[in-house]
Amino acid sequence: MIEINNLTKSFGEIQVIKNVSIKIQKGEIYGIIGHSGAGKSTLLRCINGLEAYEDGSLTVMGREVKSLKGLELREFRKDLGMIFQSFNLLNRKTVFENIALPLEVWGYEKVRIKSRVNELLNLVGLSEKANVKPSSLSGGQKQRVAIARALALEPKILLCDEATSALDPKITKDILALLSKINKELGITIVIVTHQMEVVKEVCEKVALIEDGILKAQGKSEDLFLNPGVSLKKFLGEQDDELLPTTGVNIKLFFPSTSSENALITKMAREINVDFSIVWGKLEKFREDVLGSLVINIAQEDKEKVIKYLQDKNVILEVIN
Repeated sequence: MIEINNLTKSFGEIQVIKNVSIKIQKGEIYGIIGHSGAGKSTLLRCINGLEAYEDGSLTVMGREVKSLKGLELREFRKDLGMIFQSFNLLNRKTVFENIALPLEVWGYEKVRIKSRVNELLNLVGLSEKANVKPSSLSGGQKQRVAIARALALEPKILLCDEATSALDPKITKDILALLSKINKELGITIVIVTHQMEVVKEVCEKVALIEDGILKAQGKSEDLFLNPGVSLKKFLGEQDDELLPTTGVNIKLFFPSTSSENALITKMAREINVDFSIVWGKLEKFREDVLGSLVINIAQEDKEKVIKYLQDKNVILEVIN
């Protein structure tokens, strides 16, 4: 549905996107993650034609974006809804009127507008707020209005630019649940730009890691969590802050939901005759899956045989001393 090949984008002499290639399938919730200034929001604006790009190819629903002009570009953007961190609601208009605005601009009949807006109010759980002004809404409610407005023209793709960054954790969870519901019920492809690990864990099926305009890694969220070389947590600056022993060797093990780490390391201790201590362990939920990580401490002289044993068992590991 969205195919980006060797995309390059500059502002003057500053290159902000550098030969990025990403493929997003229809119906996916795809995360583009990275720190502020990484180029991820610019990439999103290239997808909907708000920013031109110099080199490479960017096709959306089979159309090369930079070749679209005038009415063709306007029709194209109708298929792409967009929501932002700042909501961008008109305070002088009611909730109903804010959601109706895109439909009015496109010349829909009043009967159709009323029907569509009421349908969207019900979808986002704000039917009772139709006639109030945005100033009386909470941050989460404002974002729900913004989502409803973005869906007004029945887009095939929803682009979310840091849509939960200004919200507290509970409201963020609610908004992500709504986006997941929209994806499942309406079949809309969702692209989420974020720097929040929680967003990735809650809804993103696949992610691309962007740093200084460069694509560092991409793939399933769970696979990148289990890959110590491109740790999602490290990338977003959310490393585990537990204290580690200063003696011996600390090894972090990563386990998919189907594995039993306790049985494995107990068996290891018996089979190769090593002592170990468990420093800490964690379980983390990625949508429907639970993934685990465990840190063990072993003697320096046992390092090589422990690593070999674990690698022979196809255990993903990282020495973290």
